[in-house]
Parts: sequence; structure tokens; C-alpha cells
Amino acid sequence: MYDLIIIGGGPAGLTAGIYAQRARLKTLLLEKEVIGGQIAVSDVIENYPGFPSISGAELMEKFEQQARGLGLEIKLTDVIAVQKKGEEKIVKTSDGDLIAKSVIVATGAKPRRLDIPGEKELTGKGVSYCATCDGPFFKGQKVIVVGGGDTAVKEAVYLSKIANKVYIAHRRDQLRAEKIIQEKAMSTPNIEILWSHILKEIRGKTGVEKVVLQNLKDNTVKELDVEGVFVFVGINPTTDFVDVEKDKQGFIKTDQDMRTSEKGIFAAGDCRTTSLKQVSTAVGDGAIAAFVAEKYIEEMA
Repeated sequence: MYDLIIIGGGPAGLTAGIYAQRARLKTLLLEKEVIGGQIAVSDVIENYPGFPSISGAELMEKFEQQARGLGLEIKLTDVIAVQKKGEEKIVKTSDGDLIAKSVIVATGAKPRRLDIPGEKELTGKGVSYCATCDGPFFKGQKVIVVGGGDTAVKEAVYLSKIANKVYIAHRRDQLRAEKIIQEKAMSTPNIEILWSHILKEIRGKTGVEKVVLQNLKDNTVKELDVEGVFVFVGINPTTDFVDVEKDKQGFIKTDQDMRTSEKGIFAAGDCRTTSLKQVSTAVGDGAIAAFVAEKYIEEMA
């Protein structure tokens, strides 16, 4: 039996693992895909204290090295469900059941889709949800970024260094991104912002050829020739496998100590209801969750 099982290997999960190892808890971290989480594919991070500019991959590699250096056990597997058996927690995985005294859910969230004609068919053929992953394929071409938040505008600036032309389609008449990121985008010559526009359709045979846009102010529709579509319109939490109280979007509700509605189950990072989803906040969540989990385990003895 483990003292603690951490589900998710992003910033929150790895931080929780570091704190748990330092507390000498018998800990296992489970990750379904890539250690480091989604931030690992971010091109540049400029707002993590101590690192004025660093790639997501580099930063997460440092997290992982520190966690493993302390002896954290990490296993790649898919978590199917978390169940209770008395005070014990049964974590059901694709490789069998695991038992722990406590669980920290740090599974983050995944990109939201537009659910428009052509999106599914052309995903991987010009439609992308990761500029760092797929941006280099569009050197000298025209692309469109959908969204107006930090991620969308930041990735548009990144793409402007690769693509010949970058459009930003945003449904509102002002961006939601940090002001400093907005300033970068607006001062970049090959970025054009299409205010109050939404994508209605993505067209192409073997790859993206054009998009259909609707102007929400006058309801006019127009076509725009592009070779790439990058979608950044929000995220959906990865929380289906655990039965705790959640908000209407599926994010896990916690108190200030990362406790969920079930004793012994904690949540940290982007999978929980929080006003800011950043590496720095995920790190804080992970540290608190591990600390409070340690106290919970001590009280069980």
C-alpha cells in the first residue's frame, strides 16, 4: 500500500511528488501521456519566477529530475477510476488496481474543440492545438489562431516568427490576454486581428485550404485562405474518473487546502476550480496538497 498516489505528471503533480518525497511518504506518481504535462510543449515561459525565459520542456525536465532525484516512483499508465474502500483509496488503472491512503488528482485539462465542420476531419492535417508542436510545418505560410486569451495570443506571437501571416480570430472586440502579451501581438507587423469573428467551417481536401468566418457585428460571412488553423478557445478538465464535487464545467471543487468533497482525496493544478491556470499556481497547489495529505495520513495512524 502507498501512503500517497499522485495522478498526473505536470507541474502540480511533480511538485506534490517532490514535497511528498521530502516528507518520506511512500509515493507513486501516475501519468497517462508525457511527464511534464501540456506545459512541456510550450515554446517559451516568461512568467515563472527565477527563469526570465525558458522553454516548457526545459522547465519540466528540471522538475522531473528533482522529483526522481529524491526517489519519486513514476509509472506510465491510464487511471480508469478512483474508488473508496473504508479509509483506503483504490486507484484502478489499465495495469491493475493500486491501493493508497490518500490521492492527489493533478490531471490538468485538455484543449477545447470548436466542433465545427472540417475540424475533426482536418485535425493533424492543418488543424492543431499546439503551436510549438506543429508551427514549424507552416514556415512562410498563412495561419489563423482562434481565441483571445493568454495562450492564443502568446502562440500567435510565436507563430509570427515562422508563418508569413498570422490572423487572430476573436469573438469579442477586445482580447483577454495579459496586456504585455497583447502589446507584443499588436506591435508584430504580420499579425492581423479579426475582431468579433468566429470560425464557422474549415475547408480542404488533403489539408486545410481555407476557413469560413462570420462577423458577429453584421453577420456577414467571408472566406479566408490559410494553410493552418490553431485553436485555443479554452480547456476541459480531465476529471471524469473521480467522483468528487465539481463545478458545472467539470473542474474539481476544493477548499484552500486542496481538499475535495471526499476525505483523503485532494486536487491540485488546472483540474480544479481556480481563477488562474499557470505553472506558478499549479506549483503552489501541489505543495499545499502534499503537505495537507501528509497531515491527513498522520491523523490516520
